[in-house]
Amino acid sequence: MKNTSLIGGIKENFPSGLVVFLVALPLCLGIALASGAPPLSGVIAGIVGGLVVGFLSNSNISVSGPAAGLTAIVLTAITDLGAFELFLCAGIVAGLIQLILGFIRAGSISNYFPNNVIEGMLAAIGIIIILKQIPHALGFDKDYEGHESIFDNGLNFNYFTELFGAIHPGAIVVTLVSIAILLAWDKISVLRRMKMLPGALVAVVVGILLNEVFKMTGSSLAITPKHLVVLPVPQSFEDVKNLITMPDFTGFSNPKVWIVGATIAIVASIETLLCIEASDRLDKQRRITDTNLELKAQGIGNLVSSLIGGLPMTSVVVRSSANANAGATSKISAIIHGVLLLICVLSIPMILNLIPLATLAAVLILVGYKLAKPATFKHFWHLGKFQFVPFVATVVAVVATDLLKGVGIGLAISIFYILQGNMKRAYYLSREKLNDADGITIKLAEEVSFLNKAAIKKTLKNIKSKSNVTIDARGTSYITTDVLEMIQDFANIRAKEEDINVELLGFKTSYRDYESSQDSHVLITHTRAM
Repeated sequence: MKNTSLIGGIKENFPSGLVVFLVALPLCLGIALASGAPPLSGVIAGIVGGLVVGFLSNSNISVSGPAAGLTAIVLTAITDLGAFELFLCAGIVAGLIQLILGFIRAGSISNYFPNNVIEGMLAAIGIIIILKQIPHALGFDKDYEGHESIFDNGLNFNYFTELFGAIHPGAIVVTLVSIAILLAWDKISVLRRMKMLPGALVAVVVGILLNEVFKMTGSSLAITPKHLVVLPVPQSFEDVKNLITMPDFTGFSNPKVWIVGATIAIVASIETLLCIEASDRLDKQRRITDTNLELKAQGIGNLVSSLIGGLPMTSVVVRSSANANAGATSKISAIIHGVLLLICVLSIPMILNLIPLATLAAVLILVGYKLAKPATFKHFWHLGKFQFVPFVATVVAVVATDLLKGVGIGLAISIFYILQGNMKRAYYLSREKLNDADGITIKLAEEVSFLNKAAIKKTLKNIKSKSNVTIDARGTSYITTDVLEMIQDFANIRAKEEDINVELLGFKTSYRDYESSQDSHVLITHTRAM
């Protein structure tokens, strides 16, 4: 029965694993090149992310591999350390630290990411995907991964002028045909039921055939090799061995290695936790990932990857989004993508090098649209400004800076709104309203913290002489000492001096009672000015 379930899982998840493989392959190579590392190091990280992390993790949707967010750190570290072999030691250190973080249950930090910030991050990633794939879709490719934004000391207008000045008609044809195939596979029910023949694979095959026809006919539409996938082609077993770089273990005596390792561990762990939260939201079955187990899996993955010459990795939003959109139901999809990377890199790199980047761009543009579709913005607009503003701020900040800074800005704005909302929960009346009132009732919120002190203080200050005031705390479970003392001073001192009638309802007997489980409410004092 168990074998039947496994076979069924493979059959169900093979199409999504294939799609992720097609998306991951050029990304692995591009990130390695952008990091100043050997090309195969990115593919090794992708294979380990699929086979090792995919097997150990209990996330059903997320896919791990080399991450663009670590590119700058890796590039700087390799330059400072002077050798990629020494950098691999930093990757081992990062893996060990992540293992420790998993064992001390640091993964619980992900529970404090607000949904609007996570959704904003996803929408921003979608926009970034589209912006970064437009050059490949039009046939303009400086490098595959490139920078994460089009902002460089403000809006980089050179991005647009260079882009539209170097359009390749053949790439546009392949992109449009690929998008048409992918949309047809989503819309036409007969095609949608052909799960073992995913639209992405059909688009890739058609893209290759189209370009081969262009080349055979001598057409100007032929796409040049620099716009195709580039994968090392080993001619012998010795070539394969030479492509793999082993760590230089003398690096552990270098303090810089440990600093770089700690930096990678922190950044990679935060990016992974953010991606796991996002992936769980993309999961149609809404299953919850054990984030502590995920950190352990990532730690082991980074250890293995670094030991055999691979880049450090994280759980990656782009691949996870493509996985979810392709219909993945379990982590078998991530494992399949790792198996396909391993098989194809060893057996058919020459065929893979025929794939136009324009076809892969079409796949990713549709993934990006699904993440950043207008309906998501409309949804948060209807939820009100307390949800919409942090959401949009996260989107703009992630696109304009990077993932960690953008999420940090979104979190800060979200916390600001939470604090603002908390402060507004305290009862506040303007002087005009107090002057017009015959009897004043101040009903306190369920929780009254130091954030509410200013509003309550202003209300008490505006109460005029000879007023009748009731301060109702019957629905209050907690009041901070500062506010309690302020109310008590008002009732026992100022009320007597200014002939104010004060009734305190529902206050507990002492300050400590607000920290206990007592439910009884009595008056702090019974003060009624005469």
